Amino acid sequence: MESRRKRANAVRFLSMDAVQEANSGHPGAPMGLADIAEVLWNDFLRHNPGDPAWPDRDRFILSNGHGSMLLYSLLHLSGYDLSLQDLKDFRQLHSRTPGHPEYGLTPGVETTTGPLGQGLANAVGMALGERMLADRFNRKGHRIVDHATYVVLGDGCLMEGISHEAASLAGTLGLGKLTAIYDDNGISIDGLVRDWFAEDRAKRFEAYGWHVIPHINGHDPEAVHDALEEARAVTDRPSLLCCQTTIGFGAPHMAGSHKTHGAPLGKDEIQAAREHLDWRFEPFVIPDEIYQGWDAREKGQSLQQEWEAGFSKYQQAFPELAAEFLRVFAGNLPRDFPEMAEQAIFKLAEKGESLATRKASKKALEAIGPLLPELVGGSSDLSGSNQTEWSGSRALVPGDLSGNYIHYGVREFAMAAIMNGLALHKGLIPYGGTFLVFSDYSRNAIRLAALMGIRSIFVLTHDSIGVGEDGPTHQPVEHISSLRLIPNLNVWRPCDSVECGMAWKTSLEGASTPSALILTRQATRHQERTVQGIRNIQRGGYVLLEAEASLEAIIIATGSEVEPAVEAAADLNSRGRGVRVVSMPCLEIFESQSREYQEEVLPRAVEARVVVEAGVSAPWYKYAGREGRVLGIDRFGESAPGKELFTYFGLTTEQIRNAVEEVLGEKKRESEPETQADLPGRLGG
Repeated sequence: MESRRKRANAVRFLSMDAVQEANSGHPGAPMGLADIAEVLWNDFLRHNPGDPAWPDRDRFILSNGHGSMLLYSLLHLSGYDLSLQDLKDFRQLHSRTPGHPEYGLTPGVETTTGPLGQGLANAVGMALGERMLADRFNRKGHRIVDHATYVVLGDGCLMEGISHEAASLAGTLGLGKLTAIYDDNGISIDGLVRDWFAEDRAKRFEAYGWHVIPHINGHDPEAVHDALEEARAVTDRPSLLCCQTTIGFGAPHMAGSHKTHGAPLGKDEIQAAREHLDWRFEPFVIPDEIYQGWDAREKGQSLQQEWEAGFSKYQQAFPELAAEFLRVFAGNLPRDFPEMAEQAIFKLAEKGESLATRKASKKALEAIGPLLPELVGGSSDLSGSNQTEWSGSRALVPGDLSGNYIHYGVREFAMAAIMNGLALHKGLIPYGGTFLVFSDYSRNAIRLAALMGIRSIFVLTHDSIGVGEDGPTHQPVEHISSLRLIPNLNVWRPCDSVECGMAWKTSLEGASTPSALILTRQATRHQERTVQGIRNIQRGGYVLLEAEASLEAIIIATGSEVEPAVEAAADLNSRGRGVRVVSMPCLEIFESQSREYQEEVLPRAVEARVVVEAGVSAPWYKYAGREGRVLGIDRFGESAPGKELFTYFGLTTEQIRNAVEEVLGEKKRESEPETQADLPGRLGG
């Protein structure tokens, strides 16, 4: 017991000292959780500090990521490539110990956490990924996928609505290898939570179908050990361990106070804690015997070697399956995928179908899905509307998680964060659908996917006023542009089945960038292209229709607005004008192209430009320039048939043609239809 407390105190003082050194951070949670972490990491967690990417390691997620010094201390003490100097550099510029854990920056960090509750949903995704891959790859006598997922969370995580969404689905699916450790300290930033968080959390999780162990003394290692053993023995449902702890444990004057949550304790209180806990060492000094007690390198190497020996036998028995396992865990697509996907896209071009791009997306899935057994789809109760379920989809159901399609229910936020967990686990490529207007519900998880640089694919349909009669509550206006503001997110808005196919191909090939596919409800016309034109789609923007005379004006359009743009340009070209149409399905990728290519598509000398997109206009002035026009929608929509709304909002062939003639100086303003300012406004519109 004494040695356990000393090991736990090493975590406490590293956390206190690092926060004090940075003059910033959250010492309270690491101090309160240290005893639990010591038991979990030394008695239960299967991991190898020498190889943080070992496929069959247990996953550990700190959902309440503000307590990051807990995780950094654990990684350092157990032998990961995280030095004492890294801990001293906590929260400093370019350090490997940022304020909240960041995936890809610090070895051993499984996911980026901080926005509360998302780590829990990521953990659900990881535990689900383990089950799905175990069903796919394990064979009798060969359990090459067999690991647990542990997530630590606090009151804030459980107050966030995403915790309900994620825990509900986890209970329904019976994820028995998922263990959540609840730091039940009764404190949040504003103080005692009893005045604003009073429900019975244990009964709440029991109602979800979880195995719940209440009233665990989080500072009693034996009680924690027994609870973890009990959780491990329950294999048909996830477990919640309600561990009652004291925030800031060990600080004699501040323990139990919200003042320890998000600020340094101060030198005097830290010194008092040293005396109170009999810690006689200077800041950042850890005795060798404590390091030795924490060191997990030899044990971890032995665990991995044992697994590798088993995998070697698996390779001999199932060589093709083993090769497939190594491929998907490396995140590599099949070697012939680019060629096969391109052939499928050419076939879509040959068919020349005019259909809604949501339906075109399903056509692309029908062509590409059989090439990628690691592809896992889903929808937030909108499978038929999103067209995310293809003929090869097989839904997961309680008791059988061997399929490849997840009915997430009406849980948009959890869906996106669970998808991120699936992607982070490795071995699977997740996609999930909802209406574009509901992307706001899942926006923070989409943002974290971009921050982490993972391959999550968000299918967002019903993309504009084309939704029609459902009205402004369901008609996205600002959403496309707001998604484009997220760094490292490729936002695709294809105009037809060919662009849709290329959007899927490019998104699947982008291993370090998530994608959002913005798709229509209404039908769009197939556009003719050359072979090179088809290949240029994956450059984000390209010349779809060339001017028949000397180039005078350029129309830039996306999605369903490409069709009237092409019609308007064709009409002007037939009258001797020189008008080019540039389809811009993915701004982010276009802007990553060389200056030479961008100049080739949008020559600076041609200032007469019209941009057309059924969304807010402001972001497009970068491309329209001072001499150009943007035809967009800068107010909320209306409830009416979609075709009527495109006329009402000035996005028809005639209105686009008029705008081009205007920028060419051949038509006066009084001849154009109603402007946005003339249209009756809505509250806030």
